[in-house]
Amino acid sequence: MTPRLAGIEIVVADMASALAFYRVLGLDIPVDADAEQHVEVDLGGVRLLFDLPSTITSFDPTWTPPSGGHRVALAFDCGSAAGVDAAWAAVTEAGYSGHLQPWDAFWGQRYAVVHDPDGTTVDLYANV
Repeated sequence: MTPRLAGIEIVVADMASALAFYRVLGLDIPVDADAEQHVEVDLGGVRLLFDLPSTITSFDPTWTPPSGGHRVALAFDCGSAAGVDAAWAAVTEAGYSGHLQPWDAFWGQRYAVVHDPDGTTVDLYANV
């Protein structure tokens, strides 16, 4: 059997805050999930998993949050340069942290970077 990537997990400090951020980016997450310890969102074959630190330490009591720079980034294809600009505006106007404003990158994409409430890097891009 060959292993198949089935999920990407993000450990979040506050479930409601984290899920609100990802809803701004268009993920369909039920509001009642805000009170859960573990949430899964099907992205079409791969699941995005959200866990509170208490969930992780329930089976790994030695776990500690990473420090320093980010260890994972999520990337959202916004479809067009205007889509990148619109996603940036939606996220930052909702009060979330913008890191790199939209710009035309030398590698042929409109590109921007925002951070979710826990500091996870989220890339917004479109091929141009």
